[in-house]
Amino acid sequence: MTAHALVAKPLKGWRVLVPRGGPWGDGVAADLRARGATPVVAPMINFAPTEDPAALRAALDALRAGKFDWLTVTSATTVDVLYSEGVRIPPTTKIAAVGETTAAALQAVGYAVDLVPARDNSARGMLDELNALEPNPRRFLTLRSEIAKPLLSRGLVEAGHDVLSVVAYRTIGEPVDDRVVQDVRSGRISVILVTSGSVAEQVASQFGPLPASTVVAAIGPRTAKDARAVGLEVAVVSREQTVAGLIDSVVEVVADRDVPPVS
Repeated sequence: MTAHALVAKPLKGWRVLVPRGGPWGDGVAADLRARGATPVVAPMINFAPTEDPAALRAALDALRAGKFDWLTVTSATTVDVLYSEGVRIPPTTKIAAVGETTAAALQAVGYAVDLVPARDNSARGMLDELNALEPNPRRFLTLRSEIAKPLLSRGLVEAGHDVLSVVAYRTIGEPVDDRVVQDVRSGRISVILVTSGSVAEQVASQFGPLPASTVVAAIGPRTAKDARAVGLEVAVVSREQTVAGLIDSVVEVVADRDVPPVS
């Protein structure tokens, strides 16, 4: 193999578990193939409707009516909820996205994004920038997962803002195929992408102790912390909370390693 080919396909021979399916999983798999990896798409989490649809419906009606100065969006799944409900957001309501991945999901379905944290793509980073941008009280709608920590909503309230926090969806575990479980336990899958604390919990519970050779790659420090809390040994932490940043970080770590044998 030529030196150019090695650079162009730095993950050749590596099998990488992609923990979410759908268009997101397809896109990540395509990015991995472009780097030479063999992606294994095995959805480990899924999303279910909120248990209080009336509260969500009322919040979305108020959003359509222009009752809020800001909408905060902290996941691409929230974008799916907005799009599936056909929500038109008036131009008087600004939209804050937690990171570039969420911003891209919003823009892909026609929503304008007014704020993405410049330094810290997290709820804390969003909170700091919103409070700096809005010194006077404003009306916020925060749409979130059932299991999301209340850091953003609580911080906005403490800063004097009027906040309506509503559960937009629930995150549930999804069992993977037995063949994938065996491939992970045998070391045949050499890299596992961990893209959220929920994914980390499923990796730990469904696979048990991982082989020492398995590279666990976390999308950002917050996810890495959550992964370690459930017992995972994290070898890669991306500096940016984007899929591209995560894959780049995997390349940096494994580029000098021997490709694991595939049995």
